[in-house]
Amino acid sequence: MELQAQPIRGRFAPTPSGWIHLGNARTALLSWLHVRSLGGTYVLRMEDIDMTRARSPLAQGIMEDLRWIGLEWDEGPDVGGPYGPYTQSERLERFQAALDKLQGQDLLYPCFCSRADIFAAASAPHGLSGEGPAYSGTCRSLSPQEAMARSQYKLPSLRFKVPQSPETVISFQDQVAGHVAFGAAEGGDFIIKRADGMFSYQLAVVVDDADMHITDVLRGYDLLDSTPRQLLLYQALGWEPPRFAHVPLVLGPDGRRLAKRHGAVALRAMRRQGITPEAVIGWLAYFSGLLDAPEPVKAVDLIQGFHLDKLPKEPVILTEQFLRKLSALQR
Repeated sequence: MELQAQPIRGRFAPTPSGWIHLGNARTALLSWLHVRSLGGTYVLRMEDIDMTRARSPLAQGIMEDLRWIGLEWDEGPDVGGPYGPYTQSERLERFQAALDKLQGQDLLYPCFCSRADIFAAASAPHGLSGEGPAYSGTCRSLSPQEAMARSQYKLPSLRFKVPQSPETVISFQDQVAGHVAFGAAEGGDFIIKRADGMFSYQLAVVVDDADMHITDVLRGYDLLDSTPRQLLLYQALGWEPPRFAHVPLVLGPDGRRLAKRHGAVALRAMRRQGITPEAVIGWLAYFSGLLDAPEPVKAVDLIQGFHLDKLPKEPVILTEQFLRKLSALQR
């Protein structure tokens, strides 16, 4: 079935490894507005598969902060829904089933290389998705006997066999970034399951979005180059991919991704300072091109008239002056 014939379903999928800040609050707001403006169903999913980063108590805090700024969801960890569970750590069987399907198609192979090995490769170009150098395929040509011998000393990760032809291009039409094209082999073969047994983000997000019938994914521009890998997985698993919209990031005064090092930019801190949720939404809407001035407004009042065409095409840089002004806001 084509996406156009399906009911609109979008999602926000935070990792509970820290408090929601202005950057990811903006992504949540824009994804919520996009789905609500189309009359669709909005899903909240907790991506806690990386247990070295995720913290369960933070998930509840994230939901509290999102509700504080006026966002609500139709399906999620706390309200349930027809396509749950909505917490990744409860979905491991689904990820394993997808992995088994890929293995059945001979699309995976064991890799015994460490990150140090990959970084040490003299000719390794930089890869996709901020994951360091592209994997050169060292273990792709191992015979079953060689792989068995190495497994006696080291547990392998499992990598996906990316098409190796330099002529193979993966392209898609992004609803914000426009036409996007990547060479299929540009990032090298990527990990599906780590040596420690943890499933990769690339696999988990594809399985989750497919299982939850997500038709529209709005997320940060930093994940744009993850998309070709995910499209390869959608194709291999026989699933229809969603429409993608990658929005430019919110950066701190130093030009780096917004983080706690930039001061009190977490919604939780703003709540403690007495800043109103309407003031926060007003600022988020202002530097997202939805308001001409940063005036207090409720999220629900932005639904009518929202369109992706209004969003900026360049990163938003929060100056020191802006951060000071925001911190000075009071009820």
